[in-house]
Amino acid sequence: MALTTHSEHICDGGQIGFYSHQSEELDLVASFGAFIPQEATREKPVPVIHVLAGLTCNHETFLTKSGIVRFAAQHGMALIATDTSPRGSNTPGEAESWDIGVGAGFYLDATQAPWRAHYRMGSYLDRELPAVTEAVFPIDGTRRGIMGHSMGGHGALVHALSRPDLWKSVSAFAPIVHPAVVPWGEKAFTTYLGPDQTGWADHDATLLLTAGHTHPTTILIDQGNADQFLEKQLQPWHIEGAAKAAGQKLELRRHAGYDHSYWFIQSFAEDHLKHHAAILKG
Repeated sequence: MALTTHSEHICDGGQIGFYSHQSEELDLVASFGAFIPQEATREKPVPVIHVLAGLTCNHETFLTKSGIVRFAAQHGMALIATDTSPRGSNTPGEAESWDIGVGAGFYLDATQAPWRAHYRMGSYLDRELPAVTEAVFPIDGTRRGIMGHSMGGHGALVHALSRPDLWKSVSAFAPIVHPAVVPWGEKAFTTYLGPDQTGWADHDATLLLTAGHTHPTTILIDQGNADQFLEKQLQPWHIEGAAKAAGQKLELRRHAGYDHSYWFIQSFAEDHLKHHAAILKG
């Protein structure tokens, strides 16, 4: 796989870099970031966590703002950061709203025209990006976790519940847990998947749990109680109830005073890396 290297830097003893490649799933050039700890070798590949950012962000945001790189280095784990949407497709309407289109791909495969031609972040995340990065870097695809923030938390939960065989550990910060019933999700699902809500269930963590899709490990979620989107967009009580009914192990931690920002994520990032390391490294 031919990669274009945009920058590489030594960080916490390892290497962080930003790259792009021609994506078959997106039919566009796709960008991603990667952190590879210093002990990673072809003979001893390391576990990897894919990190998913939220609305308006890109492939650099989570790595540069979350503070997780130092903890990944301490645990000897790689990080892969995908972009939040395709870029450069010139799809009609993709730049008209901050919560649809560029920066707002919702980590799913669109089924509606004109979006379905390029907006295939679901397949890109599940299939293409792991294949590309595991061919290029010394990381172990059998020990692969996923985590995210907000829209990215939605993506992490949905992908892990849908394919626990691919994603062996999962966590989220302030995720959109029931997008089918909140404005961000309703807008995105109507646009990308169409108005028939029966097609939405496979892209909603709460509905997946209700349908019997569970993950064999504990799901870790952190949520700030001063989050400006808590009541209208996030509504974590939905997944709490669905997990209990489904028998899903869930650690939902609520934090007084914390908002939706990356300052919140920095405050608890170490706990999430410990959570993934305990599962992926045994």
